[in-house]
Amino acid sequence: MTSSEFGRVDEANNVYLIDGGQERIVGQYPNVPAEDALSYFTRKFDDLAAQVRTLEQRLASGITDAKSLKTTREHLKAELVEPKAVGNVQNLRDRVEAVTGLIDATSAKANEERAAANQLAMAAKEEIAARAEALVANLGGINWKKSAVEMSELFERWQKLQKEGPKVPKAKTDPIWKRFSQARAKFEQGRRAFFSNLDGAFKEAKAEKTSLVESAKALLAKGAGATDQYKKLQNQWKLAGKAGKAEEALWKEFRAAGDAIFAAKKAEDAEIETSQRANLEKKTALNLEIDALNFDNIESAKKALANIQGRWEKIGHIPRDQVRKIEEPLRKAEKKIADAAAEAWRRSDPAAKARSNSLVSQLEEAIAGLEKSLELAKPEKKKEIEEQITARKAWLLAASQAVD
Repeated sequence: MTSSEFGRVDEANNVYLIDGGQERIVGQYPNVPAEDALSYFTRKFDDLAAQVRTLEQRLASGITDAKSLKTTREHLKAELVEPKAVGNVQNLRDRVEAVTGLIDATSAKANEERAAANQLAMAAKEEIAARAEALVANLGGINWKKSAVEMSELFERWQKLQKEGPKVPKAKTDPIWKRFSQARAKFEQGRRAFFSNLDGAFKEAKAEKTSLVESAKALLAKGAGATDQYKKLQNQWKLAGKAGKAEEALWKEFRAAGDAIFAAKKAEDAEIETSQRANLEKKTALNLEIDALNFDNIESAKKALANIQGRWEKIGHIPRDQVRKIEEPLRKAEKKIADAAAEAWRRSDPAAKARSNSLVSQLEEAIAGLEKSLELAKPEKKKEIEEQITARKAWLLAASQAVD
């Protein structure tokens, strides 16, 4: 018979385990030496011991997978009730029991962490659902492009939480998911309706702007003369709305026509400016002739000015900002001629002559009377009478010149 501290083998190669002072048959290994039979069941014990050691090492290394640890512990406890092995089984039982408390603590901690993680995940999902609901609260004033990007980002966040986050019970997340899903459905429905209407508006705008492009091209034949008409087309373009994807191409055609028209206008303006500058030089030269006129002989000055006026009108336009300055000498000369003509007419008027003659007579009589009064006046009165005589002689001179 072969034996050890924890087991033995009898003559029939039955193998016994000595467990707690009692023997229990664990198996038979016939047709081999007794030592081999005992060694076989000893190796089975070594396998169990290795599993217990692995469990201890996992705990020592900080592994916190409570579910896996508990599963391993329960498996070992069951295996060690009546193991088909030979060795210090009680020692293995004691070691498994020794880590039970640590496993339970690890499990409790894991449960707390899981609960906290679940709470955070629920809060994140609640935030996602709430934001989605806020986006669809006012579809009439929504920025569809920007909001579509945000809604996609919200969905990606939800998927990431589902994939990488804690496994929250479905019963808890379903109500939140339902809210989020309904908000997304409402958003998509509104977006489709909006872009459907927008497509219609784009078609109308495209048709209108296509017509405006054709009208702009038709103006090209008029060249610079079409500037004002093109500006009216520009105002219509601004009111027509966007034409969707066709907008840029239509605008390029429309603007090209405008550029050609404005280029023609610019060239024309440059030509006009050159011509007006030349006209300005000619009228400046005529002003020198005006400055040289002798207005002492009105008839001669009048004829000379008439000749200048005829040449002035034939010259044509000058720059607008120079008109007042360049025409000032001409207007002054015209006024001098007109004033002289008016004065000549006044002098030749019979009624005016009669009034002037009457005034001359009256003044002559008044002066004669004052001179007699001066001869007879007292010294203190003479100065006053002399002043009166002087004043009336001045009036008399003016009245006499008016009659001539």
